[in-house]
Amino acid sequence: MNESLPALRLANITKRFGKLVANDDISLDLGTGEVLALLGENGAGKSTLVSILFGHYVADEGHIEIFGQPLPPGNPKASLAAGVGMVHQHFALADNLSVLDNVLLGTEPMWLPFSRRRAARARLIATAERFGLGVDPDARVAALSVGERQRVEILKALYRGARILILDEPTAVLTPQESESLFATLATLVSEGLSVIFISHKLDEVLRVSARVAVLRGGRLVSVRNTEDTSKTELAELMVGRSVTLPTREPRPHGDMVLSLSGVHAAQGGKTLLDDLSLVVRAGEIVGIAGVSGNGQQALADLLCGTLAADRGEVSVSGQTMRANPRDWVARRVARIPEDRHAVGVVGDLPVWENAVSERLHLPAFSRAGIVRGKTARDFTRTLVEQFDVRLSGIEVPSRVLSGGNMQKLILGRALSVAGDGVTPTLIVANQPTWGLDIGAVAYVHRCLLDAAAAGAAVLVISEDLDELFAIADRIAVMFKGRLGPALPAEGCSRAAIGLAMAGSAASNTEGAPQHAA
Repeated sequence: MNESLPALRLANITKRFGKLVANDDISLDLGTGEVLALLGENGAGKSTLVSILFGHYVADEGHIEIFGQPLPPGNPKASLAAGVGMVHQHFALADNLSVLDNVLLGTEPMWLPFSRRRAARARLIATAERFGLGVDPDARVAALSVGERQRVEILKALYRGARILILDEPTAVLTPQESESLFATLATLVSEGLSVIFISHKLDEVLRVSARVAVLRGGRLVSVRNTEDTSKTELAELMVGRSVTLPTREPRPHGDMVLSLSGVHAAQGGKTLLDDLSLVVRAGEIVGIAGVSGNGQQALADLLCGTLAADRGEVSVSGQTMRANPRDWVARRVARIPEDRHAVGVVGDLPVWENAVSERLHLPAFSRAGIVRGKTARDFTRTLVEQFDVRLSGIEVPSRVLSGGNMQKLILGRALSVAGDGVTPTLIVANQPTWGLDIGAVAYVHRCLLDAAAAGAAVLVISEDLDELFAIADRIAVMFKGRLGPALPAEGCSRAAIGLAMAGSAASNTEGAPQHAA
């Protein structure tokens, strides 16, 4: 391997999907032992570029070199063999298998009469020790923390001989302490000569870990900056093509109690999902729920849109006891922003206008005798699209063709208008409202939620992003294993203490963060 050659060279990469130019003549180098951050709005072309590198797409023009050798296009096996590894935001691990089994999957021929587990185990342990990725090879993945699972994903790539590692939103589901551990691991990997492409929307992290930053906008490479010579403000403007100002939370009066949970318990299939939850959210207040994914947040969101029933305890909205019936929740002017915008937020094959009115069909203006009033629905959708800056070619296109940011704007607009024209929702339940969105879209969503609270809505924001919660929440509570700690003023909480509570630490009541029984 010639160390003077770049680890990776992308030369004049162009990729079209019909009339859409997803990548437009992109040329970019990655040095040996370098961390290069890749930034861009949703739909800027990052995923397409990485998919070409990994062999999932074939570029229409241009070529790729790995350490000076041409990379065969459209061949994932060739990319793996050349040393390209990827750790996805959503891990691809088999929970019922051990760490060793997960690492070995796909590395041995099917016809091999026996598995070389002893040698593999020794090699895995050596690799883990070399890079500071301590994990028990015999542990079942289901029993691992989120941070430990991420280490397994990185070990999988290193075990396969990765020399170029692509990390896609690597801290999205990590506690602050786990993020610090990841950054230490990255420093070790880079010191050993590994090259890293770091994809993230968190600009503080980008500036911390990278040597250079490449920014895509509209499919084109608009800038490559040395990290030491740039700033969050400049990178944000390069990403969206305009100045971006993140809204800030301001003191505002809180009104009457809107949402009340008292001793709520919910189970499904013999598994406890929610355990003795109590919570109050008042009009004009934003309460944030922090927690590592899988600790009951989705069950809480399901409870608050009527798709999950409580086994015991009481759930009420504005003093009225609520049952598990989504129609009742919509009728009580409860708006929802679901976590999975693609699977739950919209029906992808239906046109934009049908999705826009899907939660207003109970209103006489939009339907009569079960028949949708198409003209009214379309007029409403055009207004919504303009008001919430949903960028699309027309309201008749299937919703699945929208970018993540524009799909979220459509869902946000629908949620904020669920109560009727000019009427603020009583309660907004926003589950991961900015997951995977660029800084421009994040600023827009936050502004809308803050404005809704200022207009009198009670807002519950469920998020794994502590920066988001500290930016907009008046109070923050932590969920761990289905239990909810007290919601305390954001000003009295620290990120470190909340991170400990997210990990289930019994000592996490220090510095004003909630305490849990582990």
